[in-house]
Amino acid sequence: MGRFKPDMLERVESFSHRVLDVVDALEKRSVSRRILDQITGSGTSIGANVFEADEAMSRADFCKCLAISIKELNETRFWLRLVSRRNWLPPTTLDPLQTEATELKAILGTILHRSRQSPKKY
Repeated sequence: MGRFKPDMLERVESFSHRVLDVVDALEKRSVSRRILDQITGSGTSIGANVFEADEAMSRADFCKCLAISIKELNETRFWLRLVSRRNWLPPTTLDPLQTEATELKAILGTILHRSRQSPKKY
Protein backbone atom coordinates (compact mmCIF):
# COMPACT_ATOMS: atom_id res chain seq x y z
CA MET A 1 0.00 0.00 0.00
CA GLY A 2 1.47 3.32 -1.08
CA ARG A 3 1.91 6.39 1.07
CA PHE A 4 1.23 8.96 -1.65
CA LYS A 5 -1.98 9.71 -3.49
CA PRO A 6 -1.85 8.78 -7.17
CA ASP A 7 -2.02 12.44 -8.24
CA MET A 8 1.25 13.19 -6.42
CA LEU A 9 2.96 10.25 -8.07
CA GLU A 10 1.64 11.43 -11.43
CA ARG A 11 2.91 14.94 -10.69
CA VAL A 12 6.50 13.86 -10.04
CA GLU A 13 6.43 11.47 -12.98
CA SER A 14 5.19 14.27 -15.22
CA PHE A 15 7.92 16.56 -13.90
CA SER A 16 10.60 14.01 -14.78
CA HIS A 17 9.04 13.56 -18.22
CA ARG A 18 9.11 17.32 -18.82
CA VAL A 19 12.75 17.48 -17.72
CA LEU A 20 13.54 14.88 -20.37
CA ASP A 21 11.74 17.09 -22.93
CA VAL A 22 14.17 19.86 -21.97
CA VAL A 23 17.09 17.46 -22.40
CA ASP A 24 15.81 16.48 -25.85
CA ALA A 25 15.56 20.15 -26.85
CA LEU A 26 19.05 20.87 -25.52
CA GLU A 27 20.47 17.88 -27.36
CA LYS A 28 19.23 19.40 -30.63
CA ARG A 29 21.22 22.53 -29.75
CA SER A 30 24.37 20.41 -29.26
CA VAL A 31 24.73 21.25 -25.58
CA SER A 32 27.52 19.37 -23.84
CA ARG A 33 26.76 15.69 -23.21
CA ARG A 34 28.01 16.11 -19.63
CA ILE A 35 25.37 18.74 -18.90
CA LEU A 36 22.66 16.66 -20.56
CA ASP A 37 23.62 13.66 -18.43
CA GLN A 38 23.54 15.76 -15.25
CA ILE A 39 20.09 17.14 -16.02
CA THR A 40 18.81 13.70 -16.99
CA GLY A 41 20.18 12.12 -13.84
CA SER A 42 18.87 14.66 -11.35
CA GLY A 43 15.57 15.25 -13.14
CA THR A 44 14.61 11.60 -13.27
CA SER A 45 15.98 10.72 -9.84
CA ILE A 46 13.29 12.89 -8.28
CA GLY A 47 10.49 10.70 -9.56
CA ALA A 48 12.37 7.47 -8.92
CA ASN A 49 13.00 8.37 -5.28
CA VAL A 50 9.43 9.54 -4.65
CA PHE A 51 8.17 6.26 -6.08
CA GLU A 52 10.63 4.41 -3.85
CA ALA A 53 9.45 6.44 -0.83
CA ASP A 54 5.88 5.52 -1.69
CA GLU A 55 6.64 1.88 -0.90
CA ALA A 56 9.24 2.47 1.83
CA MET A 57 9.63 -0.26 4.43
CA SER A 58 10.03 2.14 7.37
CA ARG A 59 9.71 5.77 8.36
CA ALA A 60 13.50 6.12 8.18
CA ASP A 61 13.56 4.67 4.65
CA PHE A 62 10.69 6.97 3.64
CA CYS A 63 12.54 10.03 4.99
CA LYS A 64 15.80 9.00 3.29
CA CYS A 65 14.09 8.70 -0.10
CA LEU A 66 12.33 12.05 0.31
CA ALA A 67 15.57 13.74 1.35
CA ILE A 68 17.27 12.42 -1.79
CA SER A 69 14.36 13.67 -3.92
CA ILE A 70 14.71 17.14 -2.42
CA LYS A 71 18.46 17.17 -3.06
CA GLU A 72 17.87 16.10 -6.66
CA LEU A 73 15.21 18.81 -7.05
CA ASN A 74 17.77 21.38 -5.90
CA GLU A 75 20.27 20.11 -8.45
CA THR A 76 17.66 20.14 -11.20
CA ARG A 77 16.68 23.68 -10.25
CA PHE A 78 20.34 24.69 -10.63
CA TRP A 79 20.59 23.15 -14.10
CA LEU A 80 17.32 24.73 -15.25
CA ARG A 81 18.53 28.12 -14.02
CA LEU A 82 21.81 27.65 -15.89
CA VAL A 83 19.99 26.70 -19.09
CA SER A 84 17.84 29.81 -18.68
CA ARG A 85 20.85 32.04 -17.95
CA ARG A 86 22.63 30.73 -21.05
CA ASN A 87 19.47 31.40 -23.13
CA TRP A 88 19.60 27.87 -24.51
CA LEU A 89 15.80 27.58 -24.33
CA PRO A 90 13.06 30.20 -24.17
CA PRO A 91 11.59 31.25 -20.80
CA THR A 92 8.19 29.95 -21.91
CA THR A 93 9.68 26.45 -21.83
CA LEU A 94 11.67 26.78 -18.63
CA ASP A 95 9.60 29.02 -16.35
CA PRO A 96 6.73 26.56 -15.76
CA LEU A 97 9.23 23.77 -15.04
CA GLN A 98 11.18 25.96 -12.62
CA THR A 99 7.95 26.87 -10.85
CA GLU A 100 6.98 23.20 -10.60
CA ALA A 101 10.40 22.33 -9.18
CA THR A 102 9.99 24.99 -6.49
CA GLU A 103 6.48 23.79 -5.65
CA LEU A 104 7.53 20.14 -5.47
CA LYS A 105 10.44 21.07 -3.22
CA ALA A 106 8.07 22.87 -0.84
CA ILE A 107 5.60 19.98 -0.81
CA LEU A 108 8.22 17.28 -0.30
CA GLY A 109 10.03 19.41 2.27
CA THR A 110 6.85 19.76 4.31
CA ILE A 111 6.15 16.03 4.12
CA LEU A 112 9.73 15.26 5.16
CA HIS A 113 9.62 17.70 8.07
CA ARG A 114 6.36 16.27 9.37
CA SER A 115 7.56 12.71 8.90
CA ARG A 116 10.70 13.37 10.93
CA GLN A 117 8.75 14.73 13.88
CA SER A 118 8.22 12.30 16.73
CA PRO A 119 4.88 10.60 16.74
CA LYS A 120 2.37 12.28 18.99
CA LYS A 121 1.29 10.33 22.01
CA TYR A 122 -2.38 10.56 22.92
